Amino acid sequence: MAKAKTIFFCKECGYESAKWMGQCPGCKEWNTFVEEPAAKTGGGRTAGRRISKTAAKPAYLAEISIEDHDRMPTGFQELDRVLGSGIVAGSLVLVGGDPGIGKSTLLLQVCRNLALSGKKVLYISGEESLKQIKIRANRIGEMKGDLSFLCETNLDIIQGVIEGEHPDVVIIDSIQTMFREEISSAPGSVSQVRESTNLLMQTAKGLGIAVFIVGHVTKEGMVAGPRVLEHMVDTVLYFEGDRSDTYRILRAVKNRFGSTNEIGVFEMRESGLQEVSNPSEFLLSGRPKDASGGAVACLMEGTRPILLEVQALVTATNFGMPRRTAAGTDYNRVNLLMAVLEKRCRYEMSRYDAYVNIAGGMRMNEPALDLAIVLALVSSLKDKPIDPKTVIFGEVGLSGEVRGVSMAEQRVNEAQKLGFETCILPRICLDKLKKTDGIRLIGVETIREAIDAMAG
Repeated sequence: MAKAKTIFFCKECGYESAKWMGQCPGCKEWNTFVEEPAAKTGGGRTAGRRISKTAAKPAYLAEISIEDHDRMPTGFQELDRVLGSGIVAGSLVLVGGDPGIGKSTLLLQVCRNLALSGKKVLYISGEESLKQIKIRANRIGEMKGDLSFLCETNLDIIQGVIEGEHPDVVIIDSIQTMFREEISSAPGSVSQVRESTNLLMQTAKGLGIAVFIVGHVTKEGMVAGPRVLEHMVDTVLYFEGDRSDTYRILRAVKNRFGSTNEIGVFEMRESGLQEVSNPSEFLLSGRPKDASGGAVACLMEGTRPILLEVQALVTATNFGMPRRTAAGTDYNRVNLLMAVLEKRCRYEMSRYDAYVNIAGGMRMNEPALDLAIVLALVSSLKDKPIDPKTVIFGEVGLSGEVRGVSMAEQRVNEAQKLGFETCILPRICLDKLKKTDGIRLIGVETIREAIDAMAG
């Protein structure tokens, strides 16, 4: 018997090779090649069928019409914000996240909302039986409308069902369980995931059906399977958060139909996920009174201003090498800001351990967070609390200057809406702002001025 032909694939970029290589020539990553059976050629749908060379015809942009109903609201304003104001017909959306984070629960709730709005929805599960899905559906609430379920892993059968039913939205849970018979490798392998996604993409584009794919993640937090999977889909959503915490954050890392800077905040409850329309309120809840080392910063996630608390703890080190820890922000950025404090303000930060934390489990790397981190460190060092009604934002340079940030007016309005009375911001932003009643604005040019304003 002839030996089955195999080929090596790169898990990161999908590069193919006849032999194993330590480093991928495509993406330059090491030890990413896996061996898979070679795909059969000549057995596709076009075999034995003559293709007309004039079948495809280009179109001008003026001939292409875009209707309002091409976007479908999901029933969750937070999800619509991340997707770019709704689901686009014919789009392929990949939803990733840790096990138990709430991916299937969120999509089942979306199916319920779409069915109630008159859409035809098909939920296909390769991991759960119909009874298991019903148990979860009963916990979420009553299901009404044109919503049907299918438990199947063979994509050739699934494609036939989709073409026969022709729903508006299809959910695939999950892509790692799907397989095609013409690919001899096991489900979840590089070949199966790639070919399955390619088939679903052709189905979505050809029939104008929105398809959601659930993808498992690796221990590094990336979607399992080849990296080319993320390039094939239109939108990649990541569900973030700790399973022990009640709050979840939905973030878009790729979106062909909207911004990738927007986030959606959800709260996990017994009846499913509940959207949080004002994240600033829960991020600032439980703030300690008269405690040093706490500062409130206003950051932007897309078009949404979010207020959160920056906590810092500075203590004398017991060793020759001070210890630094950063949770929720960039560790190297904290070291840089402490070096600026030591050089420009003569604080001997090299003698102290420093711990910086973003309360609420959020992770932020916006430069506007710099000034709040600096003032929180100084507050903890001097053991003097910052006025709890003060909000701070601004970028800090290596010379100790405070640089301007974008959307200063939206940040100030959000702080005023939540009852803050003072705002420390860059001087250049203050000059561009209109007069605002109800909140005192303090413009600063250096971190020394900001420290003096905090003390005053």
